[in-house]
Amino acid sequence: MEVGEELRSILAYLPVVARSSSLFWPSQVVEALKALSSGPNHSRVDSGEVFFLAISDLRQSLSSEDRLASSAAHGYSLFFDDLMSRAEAAKWFGEVVPVMANLLLRLPSLLEAHYKDADGNGGRMKRIKTGLRILESQEAGIVFLSQELIGALLACSFFCLFPIANRGPKHLPTINFDHLFASLYESYGETQENKIKCIIHYFERICSCMPVGVVSFERKVLPWKHSPPYVSYPKADYWSKSFIPLCCFKVCSSGLIEDHSSEGFEVDFTNKYLGGGALNRGCVQEEIRFMINPELIAGMLFLPSMADNEAIEIVGAERFSNYAGYASSFRYSGDNVDKRNLDSMGRRRTRIIAIDALCNPGKKQFRLECLLREINKAFCGFFDQSRCQQYQRLFEDDDSCRTQIDQDVVGPVAMSKDLLLLHEGPSLTSESGEGIFADRLIRSSGGKIIQHVDHQDQIGIVTGNWGCGAFGGDPELKATIQWLAASQALRPFISYYTFGVEALQTLDQVTKWILSHEWTVGELWNMLVDYSDQRLKGETNLGFFSWLLPSLSSTSDAMMLDVPQTP
Repeated sequence: MEVGEELRSILAYLPVVARSSSLFWPSQVVEALKALSSGPNHSRVDSGEVFFLAISDLRQSLSSEDRLASSAAHGYSLFFDDLMSRAEAAKWFGEVVPVMANLLLRLPSLLEAHYKDADGNGGRMKRIKTGLRILESQEAGIVFLSQELIGALLACSFFCLFPIANRGPKHLPTINFDHLFASLYESYGETQENKIKCIIHYFERICSCMPVGVVSFERKVLPWKHSPPYVSYPKADYWSKSFIPLCCFKVCSSGLIEDHSSEGFEVDFTNKYLGGGALNRGCVQEEIRFMINPELIAGMLFLPSMADNEAIEIVGAERFSNYAGYASSFRYSGDNVDKRNLDSMGRRRTRIIAIDALCNPGKKQFRLECLLREINKAFCGFFDQSRCQQYQRLFEDDDSCRTQIDQDVVGPVAMSKDLLLLHEGPSLTSESGEGIFADRLIRSSGGKIIQHVDHQDQIGIVTGNWGCGAFGGDPELKATIQWLAASQALRPFISYYTFGVEALQTLDQVTKWILSHEWTVGELWNMLVDYSDQRLKGETNLGFFSWLLPSLSSTSDAMMLDVPQTP
């Protein structure tokens, strides 16, 4: 195996060493891992305290001068020696740790096999880069990892073997688990304990039966500069002139995004660093998702922070745990058997879109530039890159309409030519061989789209109060922005989980009223801009929904939404 470009980009962030044509562990690391793989009778590792000493010895054998979190040793000891039962600890050190050590011993060969096969998975994938590498900011790209390789990489995280010092300058998030355990000791609470329980359960599962699927991690980019044939970062005119109809909107007043029954892109309310506080003290929407689907953590190894024009799409991560509660009430509640089907590439049909909202924007969230930032961020995540060519073919018989489509309405986010091949490939086609995005748009004689009917295999958006809560966003504003972005991306539906937010009590009524009037994206966007301008000038203190309906209704009945009327 030659050390190729992909491996070179990430080698400094891996604990293994490359020499000549192979990857390997230093000999001292091999001996230590072999001892651990033989069980506690041989390694003498049978407690959290001794376990962390073994971790420290491994790091020293790697000649690592990086300092781990100061309380990490206390955290490992607290969890395995005090919080875990003796029976559970005996199983962990006697059965799980030896298998993890064996998995780590195999990491060099797993990586070699990965790079050998990365560009040879068959079909069009022979022509694209899918190998593990740093997916640089502003460079669209995709990485495919087997669940087994992810397991080995996460074992490195658990043993705190990844280099640390060079991650900050690269804008890469924390990847070792030392801060996770340190924060358990420094501010003990059941929340942190239960986060670790989810991770422990993940390793127990994969060490008893290694999953054989695949997970993909993709960086999506809307280029700042005009870059035909791709749509650049859209400006206000793009949205105000859009005649795309609004998609179906379903309000879910109970339930959870990850339990949604139909297939959809499930939104991860991240910050610009993928994973947020998952490996620290955080325990809200994103952190919980990373605990119950731990394979998501692997993306934190090689995905630098997101800029305003970027999103991350992860497909195939398996769910291993159930849970109850949220934030301080979060609790691990047992095993989860993931029954989602696999796609043609071996990925579970769990599709996660990570998009970061403005943090504590206050009143400035009503400024036009902030509205654009949020809607373009969501659009980048929701849009599928293969659509442009499909739409151009739909409007070949109408020059004026095609020009509008090309310039103002739809087009793909920027991606490499390799990625375009992937998204047009067999994985995104129906059994008949026709692309799943062969949409049918029905237009009136005036050219306005009045209905669009999507192929049954199209996938919608499953989301909730993105950028609200701890991030301080306005729920009505954010719900509307996501609806606009989903519609513009030609998603067939958006399922919105309100999580009991009082400001969204009328969301179902409002969206039904708007849909009954067949509004376009442009029409709703222009209303949102007008409202936001009034909020900035202090001309209204109403929420968007309360402001919107009286401005469109001429009777009290219409205001109460009993009888929808044309504005």
